[in-house]
Formats: sequence, structure tokens, C-alpha cells
Amino acid sequence: MSGEIIGLHQWFATPPGRYLLAWEQERYDELVADIFGYHALQLGMPGLACLRANRMPHRWLALGADEAQLLQQVAPGDAEAMAPALLAEAVALPFAEASLDLVALPHTLELSVDPHAALREVYRVLVPEGRAVISGLNPYSLWGLRQGRARLYQRLGGGGRPYLPDVGEFLSPGRLRDWLRLLGFELETISFGCYRPAATSERWLQRNAWMEALGARWWPILGAGYVIVAAKRVQGMRLLEPSWRKAPRAAGAQVQVARRH
Repeated sequence: MSGEIIGLHQWFATPPGRYLLAWEQERYDELVADIFGYHALQLGMPGLACLRANRMPHRWLALGADEAQLLQQVAPGDAEAMAPALLAEAVALPFAEASLDLVALPHTLELSVDPHAALREVYRVLVPEGRAVISGLNPYSLWGLRQGRARLYQRLGGGGRPYLPDVGEFLSPGRLRDWLRLLGFELETISFGCYRPAATSERWLQRNAWMEALGARWWPILGAGYVIVAAKRVQGMRLLEPSWRKAPRAAGAQVQVARRH
């Protein structure tokens, strides 16, 4: 089982992890509520109900094999209730091309062996104008700076533990935006949140709650977490108009004009 998956899920059980997940849950509830269609998919993170506010009739949770195995070990008594709808890796989704209207990726790219290939696969399965909602940890935040400092100390032989889970490289919003544009997505919205300093205790996180409004106003792009909504655009497509708009107009009847000669 991947140590990165274990580390990420263990970190989300800590006070800062729960704080971040609570903020992300609010954003997902807000952002997916008005996305319409028939088929929606959440990739990973069973502890985050990304699609609960969405009204599509068919909604699935897909987990990788390692994540599903970890879920059964953490809550064996609830394994049946929490079981995913299907087992699938983000880089190889078992869906036909242009078959999904919405795909939610909560920290999915951070755990993917090839995040760019995972995004390309999401583009493949989305219908034209379908939405991808992506959340991740921002490396350019107070939390990310503390993580970078801890890693630097470790490379220099010093002490210190990483503040965030050690999952390799976090994707910055700017880098992710470039990838999305390259694949044919159009960035619709980006939300930042979680501006409290990197504390490990619930008490200090609550004491610094006043920094939420301050950070959202003065340094919004430095939030510890972000959520991006991107739409799949297909070149050369146009929306079909109702047939009555294309019906030819009836030609006006000619009127005879009396002449003197």
C-alpha cells in the first residue's frame, strides 16, 4: 500500500486536516449544486462528500485499490456502507469518451502517479461543457512555506518534521491552470481559503480564526487550500438553436399599385 496515501489520510484526521476538509466541503457544496447533467464522478477521498449537494441522478465514488484497502482497515465495521461504487485509477477511467457531466478531484492529482495524464483522462470522459472541480494544497501559502522549510532542514541534516503530508510535489494553482488550458479546459472560478497560521492544535487554530477575513481580503492567493472549476471546451462546437428560429420567414405578398397611365 502506498505510504503517501496513508500519510495523507492520517494528516486529514489532525486538527489542521479537519479544518481544511471542512472548508473544502463548503466549497464543493456551493460549486456543484448548480451543475446539471446526468452522470457525476468523485475520484478519491471518501471522507469528503464532494457530490452530496449535486442533483444528478447518477453519482459514483471511485477509489484506487490502495485507497479502498486503507478504507477497509480504518473502518472495517462500516466497510459496506462506505464502499466505493467502483475501483479505478485516475489515469485509466472505465468510462466511455464524453460520458460524464461532472468529475470531482479532491486531492486526486497530488496522489496520482501522473497528474497530467489524469487530467487528460478527465478531459476524455467529460462531455463538451462538462465540469471538473479540483481541490488541492497550495504550496505558496503559510502552510506551504513551513513545509518547504522543514524539507530544507531535512536535506541539510537537521531536525524537523513536515507540517503537511509528504506526498511529493504539490501543484500550484498557476501550474494547474496552465495544464488545464493546454488540454482544452477553460478556467471558470478559483477559490482560496484557510488563512490561519500553520498550527497543529485545535486551540491555536481557533484563536487565529480572525485571520480568515483578513487573509481573504489582503492576500487571497496565499490560502492553504484552493478549489478550481474548469469547463471542457471543444473547438468548433456551437449550441443548437430551436428549429423555429431557423424557419424561413414568409415572403410578403405583392400589392398592386394603381398608375395613371
